[in-house]
Amino acid sequence: MKPVRILLLGSGGREHALAWKISQSSLCEKLFIAPGNAGTESCGENVNISYNDFLAVQSLCLREHIELVIVGPEEPLVNGIYDYFKSDAALRNIALIGPSKYAAQMEGSKAFAKAFMHRHNIPTASYREFDLSNYEEGVAYLQSLPIPIVLKADGLAAGKGVIICQNHVEAMAEFELMIQQSKFGEAGKKVVVEEFLKGIELSMFALVDGRSFVLLPEAKDYKRIGEGDTGLNTGGMGAVSPVPFADGLFMQKVRERIIEPTVKGLQQEKFEYIGFVFFGLINVNGDPYVIEYNCRLGDPETEVVIPRLQNDIVELFLAASKQHLSDIKVRIDPRAAATVVAVSGGYPGNYEKGFDIDGLDILQEDDVFIFHAGTTRHNDVIVTNGGRVLTITSFGDTVSKAARRSSEMMEFLDFHGIYYRRDIGYEFA
Repeated sequence: MKPVRILLLGSGGREHALAWKISQSSLCEKLFIAPGNAGTESCGENVNISYNDFLAVQSLCLREHIELVIVGPEEPLVNGIYDYFKSDAALRNIALIGPSKYAAQMEGSKAFAKAFMHRHNIPTASYREFDLSNYEEGVAYLQSLPIPIVLKADGLAAGKGVIICQNHVEAMAEFELMIQQSKFGEAGKKVVVEEFLKGIELSMFALVDGRSFVLLPEAKDYKRIGEGDTGLNTGGMGAVSPVPFADGLFMQKVRERIIEPTVKGLQQEKFEYIGFVFFGLINVNGDPYVIEYNCRLGDPETEVVIPRLQNDIVELFLAASKQHLSDIKVRIDPRAAATVVAVSGGYPGNYEKGFDIDGLDILQEDDVFIFHAGTTRHNDVIVTNGGRVLTITSFGDTVSKAARRSSEMMEFLDFHGIYYRRDIGYEFA
């Protein structure tokens, strides 16, 4: 297999972890990251274009003779970058890791995903969907439900479109804000109302090729800003892998009841789907249920999953593009990994950026990795450029040891307003 020229789209911690792994492959001739961040520039060449500017992506691919494109974030997938490539004679022979626009509705529309689960008997919370046309029916339905009640904006809402309401008054108010007042814009014009499932969440990741799949390690992320899982939701404050409660029996249930039926369903319905399926799961008394699908890897889960993957990741991508994943055996590092996310002061609300990051050149330890998220280079100095700034991932014999090491390593780093949770993996200590 000859080395290929690769383009990775994205700019977050997920993309830095992927770029880091891709750059280690003997099958990578040259790696471009668009737009990338201050961390990815050590793995390849950053190109300052938007991943949603398909014309600029096309120009880059043709100019640099790109042979493989990996799409990191969900937005270009939901916007149809796969279809753009396949409809262009100059691009269609470039392998692209990511589903078609239609298939990306598995993430882009909660109602689409729930209907898919229902058709294929995949366990999930019971639900109904409402919009302006049946608003009054939705009000009556909410009043009939036990609390808590889960409201989900149907479309992409930057990770903020899910609200767990603790009483009926709150549920009615949020329902009105979403549908009548456009709280989440177009994303919330349709609302999925779900029963609340009580349990522990985890994430699973499959790379699928339209026929078969391989499984990456499972992970658990921590969304709340405050320690003890308190406060506002964020894009993710940390993650651990493996997940101690996901034992052999539970994982067998996940595979047989959820992953295999999902992949079979994609094939039966002739979805054009070569890429990642993210399974957001919840363990309810030992039984797995699907909370949501995503059509890409999670962040910050990628920062613990990818370091544990021992395969050549480019070999996996090329096998997926040729529908040869059934020939691949995934190898996983038996050690635990934990990542801790450092965020800007004020996040997930208003925050400032442009602050110098100190200590990046000091922290050089075996089995400890810094993955940049919201960073950029300004006058040869790396500065903050987002809410989630960077993550530190460490290996350890156990989840708690790995998490403790990542927290200890954070002490070497500093920028104005830095904040991170010191309790990642707390329930497994």
